[in-house]
Amino acid sequence: MPNCALAIDLGTTTLAASLIDTDSGKRLAMTGGLNPQRRFGADVVARLDAAVHSDDALREMSALVRTELRRLAHVLCEQTGIPWSGIKRAAIAGNPAMQHILLDLPVRSLAFPPFRPLFTNGKQASMAELAWEGDAPVYIFPMPGGFVGGDTVAFLYGAEPGDATLCLDMGTNGEMALTSGETIWATSAAAGPAFEGGNLTCGMAALPGAISSVAIEGERVRLAVIGNNGPIGICGSGAIEAVSELLHDGILEPNGRLRASGEVASNLANRIIEHQGENALVLYRDARRLLLLTQGDIRQIQLAKAAIRAGMEVLAERSCIRLQSLRDVLLTGSFGAVLRQEWLKTIGIFDQGMVQISRFTPEGALAGVERALKANDGFASVERLAKRFRVVPLSGTPLFEALFMRNIDFPHP
Repeated sequence: MPNCALAIDLGTTTLAASLIDTDSGKRLAMTGGLNPQRRFGADVVARLDAAVHSDDALREMSALVRTELRRLAHVLCEQTGIPWSGIKRAAIAGNPAMQHILLDLPVRSLAFPPFRPLFTNGKQASMAELAWEGDAPVYIFPMPGGFVGGDTVAFLYGAEPGDATLCLDMGTNGEMALTSGETIWATSAAAGPAFEGGNLTCGMAALPGAISSVAIEGERVRLAVIGNNGPIGICGSGAIEAVSELLHDGILEPNGRLRASGEVASNLANRIIEHQGENALVLYRDARRLLLLTQGDIRQIQLAKAAIRAGMEVLAERSCIRLQSLRDVLLTGSFGAVLRQEWLKTIGIFDQGMVQISRFTPEGALAGVERALKANDGFASVERLAKRFRVVPLSGTPLFEALFMRNIDFPHP
């Protein structure tokens, strides 16, 4: 029987888990799902608010995610034929709010200024402490500070970025880091869950049935769906491409206004309808469902992209590294299988130079957790990396607020 370890990326919107053979370094299986805490709110702010005001809510959120992670681990065991007792250790990386709730820890220090986690070094726990079978050790990744947590440390640990590299996780928490010599400048911009399909009218995670691509070809709209079945919703990559295509065709104005059908000269006007008092693009319609991208959805994407771009510019200012001088850009997130960097330029997150040097790293945090388990050094190298972080707070800072407002519009074509 192989010497197995369980790696977990504890995301606000989505969860990912894998089983690896630590002797060979081979990934044996991987699975994922939605974070069941989402009924307490789509983002960390809402969940922290619920946990602060109710101990019962905190306990329930903790129990929900522990149960779901245990279920995912059992799925991996079934896929591989490895018994539960064959998992000798585990490691988990998430943002500070998710890690605190997982451990059923008080979250008041995170919910209010100065937004500090209860611990910054990695934490050793056990499966028994998570109400799982057995007593195998579980390592919880370090949390450098603020809302920069274990998932960001794991992403950088797996990516091994060089100097003047921007690492960007376009998830609900919008974590980003910029390397400058031995210092890693990091921050978290409250982007919201739009890039992961959350808070959108027909949004969903990048799971089978999700529209992952929306291409406008002449007067036709071509959809790609995960699993090649009938669409049931749209994930982040599909929404980002749809906005990019609408901007390119002039159906969406730079200020974010979706034009009414009477303002569109082509047959695409037939796809613009009024829905609950606002304009919406019909993505898909059949006898059972109507899938839309609404004006409100576009506003959510505007807010998310403005927060991320403003956060990047704040890090550039603090590190004295101009975004135009970056050597590398590493991108990760749970928005879908494909995300073309050109779309990020169209909606105003990347510059042209960043498009040319960027690369997408799928499963960024999960890959870092796996690498840490395979290193077999007691996570000493992870702890050393975490100590290089310098966290830059954004909340309430005039520079971030000014940059956010400057970046709220989409670029002019």
